[in-house]
Amino acid sequence: MNIGKAIRMERLINRQDGRTIIVPLDHGVSVGPIDGLVDIRQTVSKIAEGGADAVLMHKGLVGCGHRSSGRDLGLILHLSASTSLSPFPNAKALVATVEDALRLGADAVSVHINIGDETEHDMLVDFGYVSSVAREWGVPLLAMVYGRGPNIKNEYDPTLVAHCARVGMELGADVVKVGWTGSVETFSKVVAGSCIPVVIAGGPKLDTTKAFLTMTRDSIRAGASGLSVGRNIFQNPDPQKLLTALRGLVHENWSLEQALDATGENA
Repeated sequence: MNIGKAIRMERLINRQDGRTIIVPLDHGVSVGPIDGLVDIRQTVSKIAEGGADAVLMHKGLVGCGHRSSGRDLGLILHLSASTSLSPFPNAKALVATVEDALRLGADAVSVHINIGDETEHDMLVDFGYVSSVAREWGVPLLAMVYGRGPNIKNEYDPTLVAHCARVGMELGADVVKVGWTGSVETFSKVVAGSCIPVVIAGGPKLDTTKAFLTMTRDSIRAGASGLSVGRNIFQNPDPQKLLTALRGLVHENWSLEQALDATGENA
C-alpha cells in the first residue's frame, strides 16, 4: 500500500484491531438540518469525546463543523449528493473532488452508489473516476454501495448486499459500506466475498438503543470492520454516552451487557 494512504488509513481504522466507528453527517444535503445536525459544532464535539474514529461530511460543512480542538477525529470528505426533493433521489452526482479533500485536510473521501437505479451507469462512471484519482493521490476511498431501484424488492437481501460489497471492492474502494442483512450467518457471507474492510450502515433510526447495540455486536461477530452510522448516533439523546458503548463493542470486545450498562439501559 502507498505509504501516504497507509498513514491516512490509520487515522480512520484502528491499527490494533482493524476496526472503525464512522459517523456520517452528510444528511443536511439530502434531507435538511434535521435534529442532531442543527448545531453541528456541538454534535461533532460529542461525537469526538464519545470516541468515534471519524466523521464524514460535505466540503462546506468542514469549516464550521469539524473539530479544531479536543480529541482527534478523522475526516472523510463526501463527494456524492442528491436531495430528497429530486424526482430522482437515488441518482447521486459528484459535488466535490479528491483534490478538494486534500486541500481541506481530509483523511479520506467517500462516494455513494445505488446499484439497480436507472442512473447506475453514471454513478459507476463517477465511482471509477474517483477511485483512479484517489489511488493516484494515495487517498483512501470509502464506497457506500446499496441496492436501490425499481426492480429491487428488498435492499437488505443477503445476496444483493454481498453483490454491493463486491462492487465496492472490485471497483477500487478501500472500505465498503453496506446494509446490515439481519443476522451473523448471512452477513458473514457478505464479508467473505470481500477482501477489503466491510462496515455496516445504520439505515432508518432504530426503535431502541438495545436494538442498535445488538446489531453492532452481531456485525462484529460476523466479521464486519465496524460501522458507519449517522442518525442512530447523532439523534440519540446522549450521543457521547452511546459512542462510549459502541467503542467498547467495536474496539474493546465488550459484551452487550457491558455496552448497555454504559448507556444506562440496564438501569
